[in-house]
Amino acid sequence: MSFDTLVFYMFAAMAVLSAISVITVRSPVHAALFLVLAFVSSAGIWLLLEAEFLAITLVLVYVGAVMVLFLFVVMMLDINIAKMREGFWRWFPFGVTLAIVMVIQMVVVVGNRSAMETGVAITKHAANHSNTKELGRVIYTDYVYPFELAAIVLLVAIIAAIALTLRHRKDAKSQDVAQQVGVKKADRIRVIPMPSGYQEVSGYKDASGQKET
Repeated sequence: MSFDTLVFYMFAAMAVLSAISVITVRSPVHAALFLVLAFVSSAGIWLLLEAEFLAITLVLVYVGAVMVLFLFVVMMLDINIAKMREGFWRWFPFGVTLAIVMVIQMVVVVGNRSAMETGVAITKHAANHSNTKELGRVIYTDYVYPFELAAIVLLVAIIAAIALTLRHRKDAKSQDVAQQVGVKKADRIRVIPMPSGYQEVSGYKDASGQKET
C-alpha cells in the first residue's frame, strides 16, 4: 500500500466518522465541530486529487464562514434539543435506507470502468499546472449554461428567503428614499436673523446701569 493510499483511507475514515458523529452527538456545538472536521477531511481528499483550489475554497468558505455562522446561531438561540430529537427514531429507518441507496449509487459510479475501457487514460499534469485555470475554462465553456442556471436558482432562493422573512411592523422604522430626495431647504432649515458686532441691543444694560452699544 502506497503512502497516498494510506493518507486517502485516513481522511476517508475521518470524514465518515465525523459525519456519523454530526447526527449522533447530543450537543449541537459538538455536532458543528464534527461537521468542521468532516469538511477538513474532504479538503484533504481534494488535495490528494490535486484540486487545491477546491480544497482551499472548502476550508475558507464553509469552515471559515458558514460554520462560524452556524456556531453563532446555535450558541445564541435557545434551542430545545429534546423537542428536536422527538422524531429521530421514527425517521431513523428511512434515513438508513436513503444512506444505503446513496452508497450503492456511489459504488456504481466509482466502480464504473467504462472510461478506462474506451481507452481514456488519466493524464498526469506538470507541477506548474493551474487547476484553477482549468476549472474556470471548463465551467465557462463546457458547462456555462448549467453554471448560469445554478446562479439563477441561487438568486431566486435568496429573494424567496428575503420575501419569507420580511415582516411589516408598525414600530419598525424605515427610510423613504423618494421623500428624502424631494426634500427642500425650507423644510429642514430655518434662518433666524441675529444682531452681530457692536450693534445696539434693545433693553440690555451692563452692571453700571448704562446701556451697552
